[in-house]
Amino acid sequence: MSTGLPLFLALILDAMFGEPAWLWSRVPHPAVLLGRLVGALERALNRGAGRRGKGVLAVAALGAGAVLAGLLIAQAGPVVEALAAAILLAQRSLVQHVQDVSAALRRSTAEGRTMVARIVSRDCSAMDDAEVARAAIESAAENLSDGIVAPAFWFLIGGLPGMLLYKAVNTADSMIGYRNERFERFGWAAARLDDLLNLIPARLTGFMLAALSGQLRHWRAIAADAGVQRSPNAGWPEAAMARALGVALAGPRSYDGQKRDLPWVNGGGRREIGAADIDRAVALLWRPWGLLLVFALVVGLTDWF
Repeated sequence: MSTGLPLFLALILDAMFGEPAWLWSRVPHPAVLLGRLVGALERALNRGAGRRGKGVLAVAALGAGAVLAGLLIAQAGPVVEALAAAILLAQRSLVQHVQDVSAALRRSTAEGRTMVARIVSRDCSAMDDAEVARAAIESAAENLSDGIVAPAFWFLIGGLPGMLLYKAVNTADSMIGYRNERFERFGWAAARLDDLLNLIPARLTGFMLAALSGQLRHWRAIAADAGVQRSPNAGWPEAAMARALGVALAGPRSYDGQKRDLPWVNGGGRREIGAADIDRAVALLWRPWGLLLVFALVVGLTDWF
């Protein structure tokens, strides 16, 4: 059987059930296990000379283990493979987390700050309503790519081993892929490989958002906005989301107590935004999900017949 029908089932299961607390409060989520493994490798290897080489070795070991685990699980059959894939997708949890920011912001700015701090790494303590909304929408766009489109893409390409490889590398990048004294050398391999694995999915996410919101005519402007971001990939879904909503995203923000004058994305869009714009972004998240669902079904049925 092809990867199409298992992915179709996985997308539906994830959208229906998300990450049930009754299960993951009793056993560790695979992402948690991956995080523990990355942390153990970092503690054991990120010291002394040759840290870049040690980081390459760590990512190679992590990736090989992920592929092997995927191959073993896939032997149980397509239904088990679909269940495992559903656990590694994040559509429903992403929607819930972003909706929580909208609901909190409607109650008060302070509650909005508290809730958005759970999904972004920037300083949130002094944010106004517009800054809270921008952070939530940017997180929605970037995690649509990282949490749904990219895992689904690599599942279609390489089945569960491909998906697990992507999740392992993406987890490693989120933990050690920072340009600071501790991680710049050791995390180099994780960051570069994550960039490579997201190269197509990020642009595909941007394209789907633009196409499904009637903004493909602005593709050149979306590409230009994507190019001003430090990340080679994150700007694509963010720029497409900004155009789809008619809002300005990115711009100045604070990290570790330092204000950074970052460029605007779709700088001509509305800057005074709020909870209603977060809700519009959440609604838009379901359109690429729906397109992926249809594509997976078509691929699966084509291979089946």
